[in-house]
Amino acid sequence: MSYMLEIATSDFATTQLAVEGGADRIELCCNLGEGGTTPAYGVLKQCREKFGLPLFPIIRPRSGDFLYTGDEFACMLAEVKVCKELGFDGIVAGILLTDGSIDRSRMAKLVNAAYPMSVTFHRAFDRCRDPLHALEEIIEMGCERILTSGQQLQAPDGVELIRQLNEAAAGRIIIMPGSGVRPDNIAQLAARTGCAEFHASLRAKEKSRMEFVQPAFAGDADSYEQPGLAAHAISEMRLALTAQAG
Repeated sequence: MSYMLEIATSDFATTQLAVEGGADRIELCCNLGEGGTTPAYGVLKQCREKFGLPLFPIIRPRSGDFLYTGDEFACMLAEVKVCKELGFDGIVAGILLTDGSIDRSRMAKLVNAAYPMSVTFHRAFDRCRDPLHALEEIIEMGCERILTSGQQLQAPDGVELIRQLNEAAAGRIIIMPGSGVRPDNIAQLAARTGCAEFHASLRAKEKSRMEFVQPAFAGDADSYEQPGLAAHAISEMRLALTAQAG
């Protein structure tokens, strides 16, 4: 089996680290600590110009739930248009209704607006009411994959539902486990779910290169730390998957 590793990044620097580390595809975000939101235009443009591998920006106007107002949805449509104009390969999005069902109408509009870009339905799926029914709806609207932790906080805890989803998908859509995917568990996830694509963030912290440190802020991590990425873990995950494939 051929495996693919998608890495979620939080800015230009972590995207560069993921590319250099051997990622197959990037989910391009900012604010990963809040689940990821759409990056600024400058980050989108610079990443698209500098990196040739598939890049999928997340289309998410804010953190929190996945129930959006009309104005927020208008923002999402505008961001899809920007991503298409910049030449991205795909987008990542998800919208729910108040009852926990998929917002089929708005998602269909996003998919249509994104074409010919590919669309991944993100972990809004893990907050939906009926995952097997939602699976069929998402297939029908034309999404290419679903990013899911099996409706648990982390994919290793949702492995049984992920397996059921992958079996029910029967090749009609890609089921991609994400959240808590690491080198020490990815082979077991592959064996137990039958999935071939995996998503990881591999978040780390890097110390600022500032020489001057304002004493009043010396203990404030937000002032003198920045997002990093454990790029070495990408090759470790690939080795684990290679061993699993035999």
